Amino acid sequence: MMRWSLRLATLAIGLALVVVLLGGWTRLNDAGLGCPDWPGCYGTWILPDDHSELSERHPGVVIDLRKGWIEMVHRYAAGTLGVLILLMSVMAYRQRHRHGYPVALSYGLLLLVVAQGIFGMWTVTLRLLPAVVTLHLLGGLATLTLLILLRQRLMRMVQKESHTSASPWVRLMLMALFVQLALGGWTSTNYAGWACSDWFYCHRDQVVDYDFVAGLNPVMSVGPNYEGGLLPAEARAAIQVTHRLGALMLFVVSLLGTAKLWCRSGLRRPLCGYWILLLTQAGLGVANVIWLLPLGLAVAHHAGAVALLLMLMHLNSRARVAEQEINHGYLVAH
Repeated sequence: MMRWSLRLATLAIGLALVVVLLGGWTRLNDAGLGCPDWPGCYGTWILPDDHSELSERHPGVVIDLRKGWIEMVHRYAAGTLGVLILLMSVMAYRQRHRHGYPVALSYGLLLLVVAQGIFGMWTVTLRLLPAVVTLHLLGGLATLTLLILLRQRLMRMVQKESHTSASPWVRLMLMALFVQLALGGWTSTNYAGWACSDWFYCHRDQVVDYDFVAGLNPVMSVGPNYEGGLLPAEARAAIQVTHRLGALMLFVVSLLGTAKLWCRSGLRRPLCGYWILLLTQAGLGVANVIWLLPLGLAVAHHAGAVALLLMLMHLNSRARVAEQEINHGYLVAH
């Protein structure tokens, strides 16, 4: 049974990764409203090959089958992931009396995926409200994170390893990364990625009157929908600059964490991998500003953020092993 739980968790992680990347692809293709209804699309579960059938059902509505399919593929993958997490919860219930089995984590994942479904619905019904879309993005990343954590716990049970607490420095780096991911999501959902024309300044040749109050306000008017964004240039510039400050904060925290973890056994390689990804991600951010957010670079920037999360979760696992070795050496010495 434990082996099957581990295999199911591995499969769910792979699918969650696909769902998160598809979510970014949907957002960057402006396909969040590719389907004007939920959970189906134009009242059907499978879109037809041409517009004629849908045009008869929805007269006067501009129909874009490409965007509709992008959104529906994302929903199909998310729905399949929900079924897998439900199966994992059933398996957790059946093994609820086994000592150390992550039952609470399995149930928490089920609640989270239900919440994700609700936020997916609100993304459509509330017409791309930035707070909802950003929380939906963070929910997807949190789902991926908890699935990885669940697999790590199951692996420790299979290998009969003792429980050790996570490194506080890795936790701090993860918290800093999630803050930056939230700021990145807020930048994207408010269409502020092209608010600044210079990679170091915002605008090199003019003074910008940043409007942080409007830019960071989670409650705003949406109008008919929020596609394309509604905020003035000063508010979008404030969002872009805040995202850059978040990147600086992540760099500082990462430097401190690296300094504290560098001498630990087995951590230098994942730390080097993390820094390679972090510097690459910074370069992609600069390139997106210089070339005004082309789709390929924007998708790569989104994928880079996910890769950073995966690397930090791997570092978290390696740090636990290093802590376990330190504890074992201490016990042997005494």
